[in-house]
Amino acid sequence: MQERNVMMEETPVFVRELAAGGFAGAVAKSVVAPLERCKILYQTGKLHHTGMLPTMRSIVKGEGVRGLFKGNGASVLRIVPYSAIHFGLYEYYRRYFVRIAYGEDVPIHISPIVDLCAGSSSGATAVLLTYPLDFVRTRLAYISESGSIPTEGYRHKNNHGGTKGLKFSSGHETIRTVLQSTLKREGLRGLYHGIGPSMYGILPYAGLKFFVYQHLKQLYWQYGDPRDLNEMDPHDAKRQRLSVPLMLCFGGVAGLVAQTATYPIDVVRRRMQVEGLKVMEFGKQEILPRSTPAALMRIAQLEGWGSLFSGLSINYMKVIPSTAIGFSLYDFLKSQLNLSSNL
Repeated sequence: MQERNVMMEETPVFVRELAAGGFAGAVAKSVVAPLERCKILYQTGKLHHTGMLPTMRSIVKGEGVRGLFKGNGASVLRIVPYSAIHFGLYEYYRRYFVRIAYGEDVPIHISPIVDLCAGSSSGATAVLLTYPLDFVRTRLAYISESGSIPTEGYRHKNNHGGTKGLKFSSGHETIRTVLQSTLKREGLRGLYHGIGPSMYGILPYAGLKFFVYQHLKQLYWQYGDPRDLNEMDPHDAKRQRLSVPLMLCFGGVAGLVAQTATYPIDVVRRRMQVEGLKVMEFGKQEILPRSTPAALMRIAQLEGWGSLFSGLSINYMKVIPSTAIGFSLYDFLKSQLNLSSNL
């Protein structure tokens, strides 16, 4: 045990934070992958079933059980660096904002506003660095529903009801082929299509998520039952952490609040990400404005305000366990890696 602690202390803090964040994110994302697939299909207008179970049955019938995890390779490939950067930089920004706000006289309990700022800053940085992988994941989920996508030209009806001037892919798309086809048709800028709504969304989403989670933890630390604290080191308050059920509960509430507040922006982002495919597949159609607020208003005007919350119930079923598992596992791993719990 002593040798393990010595080895941990010799590993840089930032490396341990990155490792804990990346692992927590990968596990949380994989657990809810089928729900994420259904949510993307709802958001992009690809499926219109009445509920989650009919949608999942439709996917399994057409593609098998593996279809529920379509795009999860890209998702995990993205979430490991994203989550590592997000959590790691959250800790870095938090220490930075604490120094700015309190100087050398740091109180026991830090204002949750610090977590709001640190969460927003780390989320924005992580999105900028990993956005192309999120873009590919969304397109893979959309493409698989139609079985193939047009790679060149537009759709034109001929006299026999067929199409001409249009080449289709094999229908077996991978991360590599989607990247290649996007770069060929839309250029490098195409991989960042929808980055505007992503930045609009991640700033409040990531900030609120950390704000609510840390605030609930601190409130419970102050007013809750001290028997629910797991003291890894009785002589070091920084090593204390809450029990796993409490962390799961607080993480779920944090995800619920943050997702509800920012979901319409997420819908706009998904629509923009698959917009190029729809133009290639169906020919000329109305393109959303580049401005996120204008795109929100346009979708509401054409489809009603309810369309901005399409798939929200499914997203609740995804984001609550995902956020709960991510935060809880991250805090648990921090305690195992001799890192401060920020309690």
